[in-house]
Amino acid sequence: MDARTSPIPLRLARLRELLARAGIDALVVPSADPHLSEYLPAHWQAREWLSGFTGSMGTLVVAREHAALFADSRYWVQAEAELAGSGIELVKIATATEPGHVAWLAGTLARGAVVAVDGQVLGLAAAQTLKTALDASGITLRTERDWLDAVWPERPGLPAAAVYEHLPPHATVPRAAKLAELRAAMARAGATHHFVSSVDDVAWITNLRGSDVAYNPVFLAHLLVDADGARLFVGAGKVPPALAARLAADGVQLAPYGEAAAALAALGAGCTLLLDPRRVTLGLRQAVGAGCTVAEAINPSTLAKSRKNEAEAAHVRETMAEDGAAMCAFYAWFEQALGRERITELTVDAKLSAERARRAGFVGLSFPTIAGFNANGAMPHYRATPAAHAVIEGDGLLLVDSGGQYLGGTTDITRVWPVGRITPAMKRDFTLVLRGTIALSRARFPRATPAPALDALARAPLWAEGLDYGHGTGHGVGYFLAVHEGPQSISRALPEPHTAMQPGMITSIEPGLYRPGRWGVRIENLVLAAPARVAPDSGCGEFLEFETLTLCPIDTRCIERTLLGADEIAWLNAYHARVRERLAPRVAGDARAWLEARTQPL
Repeated sequence: MDARTSPIPLRLARLRELLARAGIDALVVPSADPHLSEYLPAHWQAREWLSGFTGSMGTLVVAREHAALFADSRYWVQAEAELAGSGIELVKIATATEPGHVAWLAGTLARGAVVAVDGQVLGLAAAQTLKTALDASGITLRTERDWLDAVWPERPGLPAAAVYEHLPPHATVPRAAKLAELRAAMARAGATHHFVSSVDDVAWITNLRGSDVAYNPVFLAHLLVDADGARLFVGAGKVPPALAARLAADGVQLAPYGEAAAALAALGAGCTLLLDPRRVTLGLRQAVGAGCTVAEAINPSTLAKSRKNEAEAAHVRETMAEDGAAMCAFYAWFEQALGRERITELTVDAKLSAERARRAGFVGLSFPTIAGFNANGAMPHYRATPAAHAVIEGDGLLLVDSGGQYLGGTTDITRVWPVGRITPAMKRDFTLVLRGTIALSRARFPRATPAPALDALARAPLWAEGLDYGHGTGHGVGYFLAVHEGPQSISRALPEPHTAMQPGMITSIEPGLYRPGRWGVRIENLVLAAPARVAPDSGCGEFLEFETLTLCPIDTRCIERTLLGADEIAWLNAYHARVRERLAPRVAGDARAWLEARTQPL
C-alpha cells in the first residue's frame, strides 16, 4: 500500500476526529452485519473499507494513537501485504474465535477510557465477553450507534435483489412441516416465541433463497415465530406477490425489514422468547420488551438443517457428480493448454467457473475460487486479483480450492496439481497431507462424538513429522446454503454438546501444509456422516463412519508412494474406482480420457 495515494490513512484520520469529539478512546469494527454473517453485503463491509484488508474474517480496532487488525494464520501473509503503509498493525491470533482484541483493549487503554462498537453488528455472546473484560479494567463500553455512517459518505445501500423459492424436488420438506417442527422445539424449550436472525436459518426454515450475500443464496431478513404464525421482516418489494401469497397460506406474514426491533420490543409479560446468543446481535437482544422472559439456546433450525435427510443426500450425490464432471472438463483442458497458452491464476478461476456454469442445477460459486501457484498456494485464503496474480509456468504446485452452489447442494473441494517438475520435498508434503485426509475419511466413531475430538486424526501424520497447519480440519456444509455451516466443526475448538456428530451431517475434511514463500498443499473432500456399515458387537452403541461425497481424482503424480501403507493405497484406489464409475457416463472426449488417466490404480 502506498500511503501517499491510499485513502486508508485519511479515513482513519476522519474517524479519529469523530471519536475524539465524542470522547471515545477506541472503536471496535468487527467483520459482521446485523445477522452475524460470514460473508457480508457491501453496506456492512466497514472493516475492509476502513483498513484495506480484504480477508473474510478479522477484527479492526482504531484507537486515538494506534490501530490494530486481529487475524488468524490463514490471513497473515495477505494482511501484512494489504496493511503495509496504512498505519495499522497486524496482531496475529491463533484461531478465528480467539478474542485477541479484547485483551489488547484491556491492556492498552487506561482506566476510565471509553470503547465503542456498533451493537447492531456485535454478537450477543461476543458482547458479553467484551463487557466483562472491559468492566474488570475500568473501561466503559458504548454500543448505541453506528459510528461509520458519519465518515463513510459513499457507503453502499442495502441489497434489493428479489427473494425466490427453493422448490421441490430439491426442497424435500415443505415449509409448513419445518415450521411445525420448529414450534414443537419451541414448546420443548417452554418458549412462546422464537426470533431467528441468522440468514441461513431463515432461508432454511422458509424454503426461500436470495442473492443479497455474495456466494451464499440467502437474503437479509429476520423471522419471529409464535404458536400461530410467523413474521418475516424483509426489505420492501423483495418478495414477489405470488410468493407472498404462498407464504401467507403457510402462516408467514411479511413485515418491513426495519421493524424487527419494534416487534421484539412489543413482547411483554407472559412471553418467553427463545434466542440463540451466538446468532443474534446485542442490539436486537436489547430491544426485547422488559416484561418478556428470554431463554438462550442454540437455534433448533441450526441443528435440524445440519442433518440432511435421505432425499437431500441423494440430491447432493447427484450434485457432486455434476460438479465432478465440470472439473474433469476443466482439468483436461488445463493439462492440454499448459505450456501452449498463457494461463494465469485468473484463467483457472474463469475457466473452471465456466465449466461449472454448464452443469445442471448450477446457480453460482459457493466462495471465491482460490487458485494459488507455488508461494501463493501457501496462503490458505489467497485470492488472485487483476492487479496481483501469478502466471502458471515453469515448475511447482498449483492449489485450487473451489466450489459451487447448485439447487441440489453446495460443493467445496481442494486439489493440488503438479506443474512441470516437482521436487521430492513437494511430494513428501503432499503425501503427508493425503495421509491425513485418508485417516479421517476412514474413521469410525461413536455417534454424538464431539466433532473437535476427530481433529487429531487428520493431523497425526503431520504431527509425527513435527508439522501442523493453522486452520480447522473440517467445517459443516449447507444444502444449497452456506458453504461454512455449523454447529459441527472438526477443529481445535473446545467440544460442546451441539458439536456432536450426527447422521446426515456433511462436513469437509481438509488438512493442509504450507511453506510460506514456496508452496502449499491442501486436499479437501466433503463427507457425509452415516451409520457404520459394520456395527461393532461390543454393546457400545451406534457408530458412524464417513461416506466421501466429492468426486474428483487426487493426482497420484504428487505422491511419494513409499510413505503410504498398503491400506492407504487400497483406500485411494477404491476412491478412484468410484470416481471413474460415477463420472464416466457424464463426460466424453478429452474429459473422459483425462478421467481414465487420473484414476488409474496406484
